[in-house]
Amino acid sequence: MRGLQNSPMRILVLIHEYPPVGGGGGRVAEDICRGLVQRGHEIRVLTAHVAGQTMYEERDGVRIIRLRSGRRFPFQATFPSMLRFVLASVAAGLQLAREWKPDLIHAHFAVPAGPAARTLSNWMGVPYIITIHLGDVPGGAPEKTDRWFQWVYPFTPNVWKSASAIIAVSEFTRQLALKHYPVNIQVIPSGVDLAAFRERTITVGQPPSLIFTGRLVEQKNPLQVVHTLAELKDLSWNCTLVGDGPLRGELEDEINKNGLADRFALTGWIDQKCVIEFLERSDVLFMPSRSEGMPIAGIQALATGLAIVAGRTGGFTELVEQGVNGYLFDPTDRESPRRYLRELLTSPQRLLAFKRASRAMASRFDLQRVVDQYENLFQEILRREE
Repeated sequence: MRGLQNSPMRILVLIHEYPPVGGGGGRVAEDICRGLVQRGHEIRVLTAHVAGQTMYEERDGVRIIRLRSGRRFPFQATFPSMLRFVLASVAAGLQLAREWKPDLIHAHFAVPAGPAARTLSNWMGVPYIITIHLGDVPGGAPEKTDRWFQWVYPFTPNVWKSASAIIAVSEFTRQLALKHYPVNIQVIPSGVDLAAFRERTITVGQPPSLIFTGRLVEQKNPLQVVHTLAELKDLSWNCTLVGDGPLRGELEDEINKNGLADRFALTGWIDQKCVIEFLERSDVLFMPSRSEGMPIAGIQALATGLAIVAGRTGGFTELVEQGVNGYLFDPTDRESPRRYLRELLTSPQRLLAFKRASRAMASRFDLQRVVDQYENLFQEILRREE
């Protein structure tokens, strides 16, 4: 173990979805890895392979090793593919340790990466920490995970107890986790690299543009975007749905049924540079999510200066000041989002004020602050291990 506090660290990152695969959790991991490499630390990532990707890559100084797990789609991980990722990452981690022993293991998502991290930690004799993102917590994304949590939950408490630290991306995620795991959990919120967002004059589009960005799954509730906007046909607006998933076909049917094909655009799965470009051309982030950890889409909306109208859940409660930069509503409430959007779409001055307020709030989620917290935590853990 290295003794100097500021000496470079070797960190092995385990995550089953690393960009361009996966959603916000993967982007959080990528940003932290990139930030730590910029500070002189050495990062190697073990992640799942999807058809069309290379098996090995070095990007922004981060070495990425992709493992065959049977994952078919970038936007969806099945339980069998996650189980195979656990086995593959343990085997790959042990092989990697022969030439490169990490100082610390960082697992993103308690399931599936947590069990692999604990196993490798025991065999390598190095500490591990876990960052939880919501979907890996029982009850966090019930429509996706409740069924398989019935089987895996009995095996998870020791994974949480043995970790040197558990990090939650939001207070909401922390509180939900504490209902199931009585361990010390601290919050390090997700962040974005504000330098990647160009300074620009905040204006309101003519007509105003709305955007939804995320997986097209029940948790994100994208169908409500179409249903709500179908009731605002009398107003001028356009909307972009960024992402992909199993609900895409149903979304397209609803758009066509309501005669809105000329007002909606569906981009499919696109890289982050393109996502930011769409955000910069938008005015309102409309996310009627049923559950969220700390939504990267919401933080990016702050950085680009968008008003936010979102479900009152998870990290959105930490991103929106009601009536200041946006509105929150109960995801089961159909009337409130319609009323809030009508107000913003018919009042350019109010919409502009909300957009400016969002941009002013973005500094709270500067990625450099996030990386500072992770770097300090890692070093503290390694000092304790000496």
